[in-house]
Amino acid sequence: MSERYDRAITVFSPDGRVLQVEYAQEAVRKGSTAVGIRGEDTIVLGVEKRTVQELQEERTVRKICSLDEHVALAFAGLTADARIIVNRARIECQAHRLTLEDAVSISYITKFVAELKQKYTQSSGRRPFGISCIIGGFDPDGSPHLFQTEPSGVFYEWKANVTGRGDKIVKEFLEKNKVMKLDSEDSVLKLAMKALLEVVQPDKKNFELAVLKRGEGITKVEEEVIDGYITQICKENEEEKKKHKLV
Repeated sequence: MSERYDRAITVFSPDGRVLQVEYAQEAVRKGSTAVGIRGEDTIVLGVEKRTVQELQEERTVRKICSLDEHVALAFAGLTADARIIVNRARIECQAHRLTLEDAVSISYITKFVAELKQKYTQSSGRRPFGISCIIGGFDPDGSPHLFQTEPSGVFYEWKANVTGRGDKIVKEFLEKNKVMKLDSEDSVLKLAMKALLEVVQPDKKNFELAVLKRGEGITKVEEEVIDGYITQICKENEEEKKKHKLV
């Protein structure tokens, strides 16, 4: 009986579910882990970088994309779907500047992405976008914001959040460390690295991180810096294990 409801995006199952949206969410869960953390004047987006084939150009594999000078997007799920979302969002950012002569607010561009996703859950002959997006940036007044949108079109604002593979494990870690003071770029970056290391092997090639600072735009974190954080965190973890053994 349930197979009939699998085939149409516009039909609810008897228990009130839209199964195609749930399948899209499953595609997100199989995607690379993506995390976003909001500090006082810094936002860090980090993703798990899957192994690149030997003959493949590494620069063509990106999970973090800038939408404008002050806003960036990280995603988990289908890369082809993300390309469509990113291109549409970039056009909207530029159209907003052209029309209103001002940069978009983070909530505005998040609502645009969420509405675009939601439209694809109501039309026959289409399927939902199989991606979850973490959108972070600074409003024109300088206030930091971090949002997440789901394949259904729902969106929420967060202090820190994760999506993709191993999201439950990383979210538990972030909830345990929510008391950390995030008043510097170093503290936000370190927390993002620690969160990703819960599900990602400690190798600099497995990470892609970007930093957004108030009034400074978006900066990619170099592999040498990532390697330094990995070494530091692993050392701290070893020292903590030794303390527990002594106790």
